[in-house]
Amino acid sequence: MSPHAQAGYSAVADQQLDELQASNQPRLYEAVVATCESILDRPSEARRRSAAIQTTHGIRFRTPVEGFPEFKVFWSNDGPRIEAVFPYPT
Repeated sequence: MSPHAQAGYSAVADQQLDELQASNQPRLYEAVVATCESILDRPSEARRRSAAIQTTHGIRFRTPVEGFPEFKVFWSNDGPRIEAVFPYPT
């Protein structure tokens, strides 16, 4: 199990981060991790710069990854917890 799984990350997000880390895109991986850490460290601030969407699992926040606007981090306020990371059109 990756250390992400124990630090407020869903299994889906943990797998996605592992795949990004293994890819040949270190700048993208570092930017995504920085965004996730910012959300986990300062969720109130992160909510202000995020869009909210309604899902069947409740409200999820969508935060853009700095320097990679096509990538978004989806997270829930429970914890908070990072739910998923993937390209998402704005």
